[in-house]
Amino acid sequence: MSVPNPSLADLNERSRAIFRRLVETYLDTGEPVGSRTLSRGFDMGLSPATIRNVMQDLELLGLLDSPHISAGRVPTQMGLRLFVDGVLEISEIPTEERQQIDRLVAQSEQDLSAVLDSASELLSGLSHCASLVFAPKQGAPVEHLEFIALAPDRALAVLVMGDGTVENRLFNPPPGLTPSAMREAANFLNAKLRGHTLTEAQELMMREMAAHRAELDGLAASLVERGVALWSGDDTESPERLIVRGRANLLAEGQGAEDLERMRRLFDDLERKRDLSQLLDLTEGAEGVRVFIGSENKLFSLSGSTLVISPYTDTNRRVVGAIGVIGPTRLNYGRIVPIVDYTARLVGRVVAGESTQKR
Repeated sequence: MSVPNPSLADLNERSRAIFRRLVETYLDTGEPVGSRTLSRGFDMGLSPATIRNVMQDLELLGLLDSPHISAGRVPTQMGLRLFVDGVLEISEIPTEERQQIDRLVAQSEQDLSAVLDSASELLSGLSHCASLVFAPKQGAPVEHLEFIALAPDRALAVLVMGDGTVENRLFNPPPGLTPSAMREAANFLNAKLRGHTLTEAQELMMREMAAHRAELDGLAASLVERGVALWSGDDTESPERLIVRGRANLLAEGQGAEDLERMRRLFDDLERKRDLSQLLDLTEGAEGVRVFIGSENKLFSLSGSTLVISPYTDTNRRVVGAIGVIGPTRLNYGRIVPIVDYTARLVGRVVAGESTQKR
């Protein structure tokens, strides 16, 4: 019977060494690892019989499993979690790969959309897995807002963002709205919102409306509230953008029809943006990379995938997006984690308006 949530404290030095060597060998080969394989070149001079006994103990703890009738063992999801949290050694990013990341991001750092596209393609290529880049569709600061009357019951809201993009939304203004009330509402919003992202603007306006409602007449106040709601993300159009690259890398990992079907289901969910908000929730409060293995994240539990994800922030250190890699649980964590971390930091510098040359 396995021990609930075993920790490294439950393992002696010999068990830790064998556990580490077994997991590293499995991640490298993808094959069940036997005691004879581990005994070759093992610096502790242990016999296959001794190693086999330790492997049996690790299996009882729930850290290893014996697939089919194989004499070898593979790490369980619990074993991989213990390895990632307590044993994994993060490697340095090779100079050539670091320069490749720097170069691609720098080439497009004036255009956030291009940066995200480049980062997604780059992560997929370097990891040989699928990449995810998640960002608010409207992450740029507000530059100008204007309301234009089209008919007594129809109006157009025009929002110009700091990156030059323009959003136009048709809406139904409050009955009896006058041109002066429309100008008053626009002036109020422009004075308060300029320089803030839309997410920040929504929070700010709720506070401002409470503090300054007396300064606006009823119709103008109603229009201010409607103007904020236009871009609150409550409409049918999703305010987020998801970039996925490298599907073929994951589909190639499938070992059978069942594996391929799980992967296809995963990408179908992503295309429909089901549970997409989870991607940012996963990084809430995170200072760096987080690793979710198998069923630890319900969005990827059906496909049995691992998600390595890191947030990136704006100038106010607020999480505005996330970047990551989806791969099999047999992932080269020591290599992938620093690549995801470094790329997310560079993207964050672009979002914050800093030079990517800063170190």
